[in-house]
Parts: sequence; structure tokens; C-alpha cells
Amino acid sequence: MGQKLKSKNDLITIRDSVHGSISITAQELELIEQPAFQRLRNIKQLGFADLAFPGATHSRYSHSIGAMHLATRVFDTLFANIDLPTEMHMRFRQTVRLAMLFHDIGHSPLSHTTEMMMPLVKTLDLKNYQFGNPSRQATHEDYTLKLITDSSLSHKIIQLFADDGPTLSHIAELINDNVKSNGFLHQGINYAPALRQIVTSECDADRMDYLQRDSFYCGVSYGKFDADWLIDNIVPVEKNNSVYLGIKSRAIFSFEDFLLSRYHMFASVYLHHTPVIFEKLLQIYMREDSADFSLPSDIEQYIAQDDLDVWQALRQSQNPWARRIVDRKPYYLLYECHLEISPEKKGIDQEALYQCLLDDKIACIQTQSNSILSKYVGHGTIPLYVVTKTNQIISLEDYTTLYTRYKNPAVFYRIYVTPEEKERASKILAAFIDERNANGT
Repeated sequence: MGQKLKSKNDLITIRDSVHGSISITAQELELIEQPAFQRLRNIKQLGFADLAFPGATHSRYSHSIGAMHLATRVFDTLFANIDLPTEMHMRFRQTVRLAMLFHDIGHSPLSHTTEMMMPLVKTLDLKNYQFGNPSRQATHEDYTLKLITDSSLSHKIIQLFADDGPTLSHIAELINDNVKSNGFLHQGINYAPALRQIVTSECDADRMDYLQRDSFYCGVSYGKFDADWLIDNIVPVEKNNSVYLGIKSRAIFSFEDFLLSRYHMFASVYLHHTPVIFEKLLQIYMREDSADFSLPSDIEQYIAQDDLDVWQALRQSQNPWARRIVDRKPYYLLYECHLEISPEKKGIDQEALYQCLLDDKIACIQTQSNSILSKYVGHGTIPLYVVTKTNQIISLEDYTTLYTRYKNPAVFYRIYVTPEEKERASKILAAFIDERNANGT
């Protein structure tokens, strides 16, 4: 950002296209200026989505700062009436801000698209932050832990907050539930669950920001919801000596709208057929021996990589899959079916259509994408609660019927063919449709 502040208590105010004014401290500004965070300027939030939505060129950089801003608003509402020592209150608040600022810092170029190229997690040398099978493939969450706990960025965090701020393990705990620091206990009460829910949960600041930001830049209305009312009605819930995030029942419609916003954004934007096929083409290219791109396990080398490196590799390659991406000549969408997983009949036999195309020597690609309402409910995550007007405390999934209504994921099944084979493939598809209509299905 290029501005110099005199002391750690100084503030800089920036203007954000979604949230307006955002305040950043001198210490945070120094961390933002680190190469590990600056690389996010050149990592698009939505990968190939701008090929379908021209305005969707926003970055992980702006999203991370916006999410930090919203996380602070949630924290201030949640802890407004909780009596903590001032130093502890400020440490909790700063930890939430840094955890939210860095929650996406481990993303690879083009966001999720190139994650399949990550090495084995054991090559990252995560030390005490190694979880699960060491021979599994690393994820962006593993790289995030590495950057926060053992990198040039982590050294800067220690330098800036050594006296009274959060430790590396405090920050890591709010991002990854495998980390346990015991740094959020006070008088026998554990505040870690609520703090972590601000960062990652069914009602987290991450989702609050990206839904608003993505819908704004994509030019769609699906991701809009009443964020102000939802945040204003967040309350702490104490159960079994732990504090959790709760929502007043009067804001349940705002929450349900928020929940559906994500579901609809997946259906209309994140799983749009154009970025889906470009991601598939990139995956095919990456699997080939001629692919001149890899993700290093050395964290400082990883910091030096962004979207520009992928595009440079693609432009320099003569691989036919790379050429299709660079020249923007993807496969043509021949067939698309939206359905929910159920035993009911689902129109034409997609697998039979795909096999028929292959038998007729037509080059084709099939994809299946799932959109689910929730990735938290039913997966053993920290519970969210609803607080009624009579102060009853009810688990969120028991209070709203939305989870039951949308329990089955929406499935998007697609078949793509080369543009050159469009006409021949369309005739085969027409024959399948005629057969379905003749059978009355």
C-alpha cells in the first residue's frame, strides 16, 4: 500500500469497493506488505470465472482484507458484553484479525484449480503442524499452516507481536481445528470455539465477504444478503464451559438467505459451465508429461508463484490442451443436466450418451459438479446455536428446516465435445432425446 506509519497504534484507512472504509494498523500493514501476502494480488479469487463473467477479476488479496474487516465486526458484536481483561480482549481481537487476513494465504495459483499439483504433505516439513497421513497430497490449508508457522512471514509476525500479541499457534488454531494452543482460556471458560467460528463456520466472515464480493464483481444478485442485520444479531452462547457463536432467532431469515446465497452462487457462478471446462482442460494439461509447471514444497519458492507463472507456462507450451486454454477454444457444451441425488429417473441416460459419443470417435469430456447447502452440518464441526426470544438455546440444524429441504446436493452433469464435432454430436444427442420422448420418460 506504500504508506509509512509512525507507531503501531497508527491507523491507515483504505477504501474497499464492497465495504467502504477499512482500517488497518501499522503492524498489520507491515504484514500485508510481506511478499507472502502481496502474492495474493496476482491470484484471482475465482480462477477462470472471468471468462464467463468479465468483471470477476478480483483477487484473494482484496477478499482477505475485506474478510478481516467483517471478522472484526463480528468479534466486536460477539464480545461486546463479555467481561475480559483488556489485554486479553485485545489479543483475542488481534488474533481473529490476523487469522482472517491469512486464512487464504496458502492458495496456489488460480486458487483451487492447480491444487492437484501440490506435493506430498511430508515434503513441506510442517513439524508439529503435520496432521494426518504424511504421504497424502498437501492442500492449500497445509501451505497456509507452513506460511503462518515457519516462513519469512512467521518470522515477521513474531517480530511485530512478540511482546503482547498472538502467537503463531494462536493464529493457526483459529484457521485449522487440528491445532490446539490453549491460548483462549479465561477463568475456566474456553473461547476458542466462538473465535474459530468467526473464521470458519456456517456463519463465518470468510463467506460473508466472498459472497458479497463475488456477486458484486460478477454482476449477479445471488450472493446478496442482509449482512448488517445478521452481524448485529450474533450473540455468545456458553455451554459446557465453552463459548460458541449464536444467532438471535429474529435474524434467522437473514441467516437462511445467507445460506441460500452460497448455494445459489455455486449453481450460477462457481459451477458455471465455462470455468468448469477450462479447469478440466487445465487438469488434463497438468497431468501430461509435457506440462511445464509444478508447485514447490519449499515455502519461499512457493511464495514467488502466482497466476502469472501458470499463464506463462501455458503460453510457452505447444501442448494442445494448453493451446486451447490460451487461445480460449474450449470444448463445446453439448449436454447439461441439473439434478439432485435421488432414486428418481433423471431423463436421458447420460453415461450411455457419453459412451455412444466415444464409440463414434467423437472427442468428448464429461464433468460432474456438486453444490451443497452446507459443508459443516453433519460433519462433526463446532455447533452453531439459535437463541430465541425466551432465551431458549437450540442447535441451528434443529431450528431451521432449510437443511432438511436441501439435504441432497444439486448435481450438474455435463458433456462437452470439440467444436469441430459439434454438429455430429448434436445429432446423436437429438436421437437420445427422441428416444426418451418416445418412451414417455
